[in-house]
Amino acid sequence: MENKRYYIELSVGVFLLIGLLCLAYLSIKLGRMEVLGSKGTLLCAKFTNVGGLKEGASVEIAGVEIGRVKKITLDKDYQAKVWLLIRSDVKIQEDAIAAVKTKGLIGEKFVEITPGASEKYLKSGECIRETQGAFSLEDAISKMIFGGPSEKEESLEGE
Repeated sequence: MENKRYYIELSVGVFLLIGLLCLAYLSIKLGRMEVLGSKGTLLCAKFTNVGGLKEGASVEIAGVEIGRVKKITLDKDYQAKVWLLIRSDVKIQEDAIAAVKTKGLIGEKFVEITPGASEKYLKSGECIRETQGAFSLEDAISKMIFGGPSEKEESLEGE
């Protein structure tokens, strides 16, 4: 009887340990954390406005995820400096363009890279020179409401 109880308690303990390991694995995968370090090319891009872009956001080319946003800092000239960790099998050209985009109408922000035509590729630590900041709906509405006269109104005033 004592021997049977020991095996039941041991099997419950092993089952609980396996469950905790599975939970830890799912937490790491769903949280997009990196436990053993990261491999790839670390590039930077400077934006005037990142508009809600977060660390861990995806980096995509043609809708295919090629990396993640590693870190976002404020540069000395008050621009957002975004560090991108790109998979090592993907090479980014010198004249590539990085843009902050939104998935869907009010979705999460991500960085989209449009490949260039250059034959030279960026090395780890180098920056993407051409960038396009996030589209701000508030700025667009305020320009429409409070903006200057349209071209048609300007031509009428000149007559």
